[in-house]
Amino acid sequence: MILKAKPVLKDKFWIIENDEQRIGTMSWNDDRYMFSSNRETCFFDNKRQMKKRFGKDIIWSDSVEDKVSPNKETFIVHGYPTSVSPYNTMYDIKRKLPLFTKSNKSKSAYCAGYYIIRFDKGWVKSFCPKLITIERYESKGPFKSELEMRQELRYAKS
Repeated sequence: MILKAKPVLKDKFWIIENDEQRIGTMSWNDDRYMFSSNRETCFFDNKRQMKKRFGKDIIWSDSVEDKVSPNKETFIVHGYPTSVSPYNTMYDIKRKLPLFTKSNKSKSAYCAGYYIIRFDKGWVKSFCPKLITIERYESKGPFKSELEMRQELRYAKS
């Protein structure tokens, strides 16, 4: 039995397989790894801790099977990602929200990062929603990675 890590996003996100069977995902968030499966979520500071936990080495593949455009740029607003070049960045201290506009003259504020928002039909995931949406509906976030957001969405739906 061999554990393999197949990259989805280079040096950031992998699918972990055991004998060609998907067992979970692994992400890197600047300071540690996070493994997530249907049964558990674990955090690791290094690959040695992973080997101790799983009882075997993980083979890290270099080929990225990109589902995301390799030219896609990511911008950071107060530590949270956004896919557009931010203007007028600000931080709402009261609500702890990293905010930005999409152009210099824009009056619409957006929240950087990943969120889950509760609409009438239930909880949905959102990347960089408008501030007005966060104000009108119950929400949780911001999250620095899609994996963290998905984990919280799983808890919210249960």
